[in-house]
Amino acid sequence: MNPVMGGLSLRMLKNTLIQAIEAGANEIRRFTDIEFKVSNKEGINNLVTEVDHASEKAIFGVIQKAFPDHYILSEESGEIVQDSQYKWIIDPIDGTVNFAHHIPIFCISIGIEYNNKMVLGAVYNPVLNEMFIAERGKGATLNDKPIQVSKKEQVASACMVTGFPYTYLDTPNGPLQVFERFIRKGVPIRRLGSAAIDLCWVACGRFDGFYEHKLYPWDSAAGFLMVEEAGGKVTDFEGGDYSPYQPHIIASNGIIHDELVKWVGDKL
Repeated sequence: MNPVMGGLSLRMLKNTLIQAIEAGANEIRRFTDIEFKVSNKEGINNLVTEVDHASEKAIFGVIQKAFPDHYILSEESGEIVQDSQYKWIIDPIDGTVNFAHHIPIFCISIGIEYNNKMVLGAVYNPVLNEMFIAERGKGATLNDKPIQVSKKEQVASACMVTGFPYTYLDTPNGPLQVFERFIRKGVPIRRLGSAAIDLCWVACGRFDGFYEHKLYPWDSAAGFLMVEEAGGKVTDFEGGDYSPYQPHIIASNGIIHDELVKWVGDKL
């Protein structure tokens, strides 16, 4: 079955999504062994490189050739507003600091909304050659093989992952306070530097849970769908419905989710 949305089939969207990811990845590979320009955005180490822009341009080219009337939201260029039921949410390189330092934990992340609901997402790490794809109601895959979240039953025995914002949030129960809570209890918690990869690794069971205080839509648009379609759960910090347009996120295998909300919210 190939669902049709607004005159477009899911297969058409998925084919273009994969082509866009591949176009961005080709640009990233082109810069593998050559120097590239690096500059700062807001925050001391909030980097952007010319490769981010090259990847984004290549991605845009594929999408706009296939669907010139679709809305686009991208980290580097912002919004290309169109009166459309479709919105492509793009991070041409998620994990730019890693990429700029030749650390192979970064990816291209693209999510597609239809009528304000995420229906497709893809996350690709061109170094590890790992392509994660999620389709609403049809599950999630890693390199075309179905993935599922872990079966861990308690936060105390979980393997966790998180990230810190470049502009630190000096607020009660902020990133350091929550991080300290986990490490004082001996819970292994990692910081990889790419929220999209963090979410995909929850989806495939490498991590049992993930939280972060300050994300943008392009950080989580594809990844949160990946977790849900792999059988996990994604909410805000209070355990309510998640939207990529608000900053707080908790994602888990679902089994530990209610407990994880309490850990993050300091309500144990």
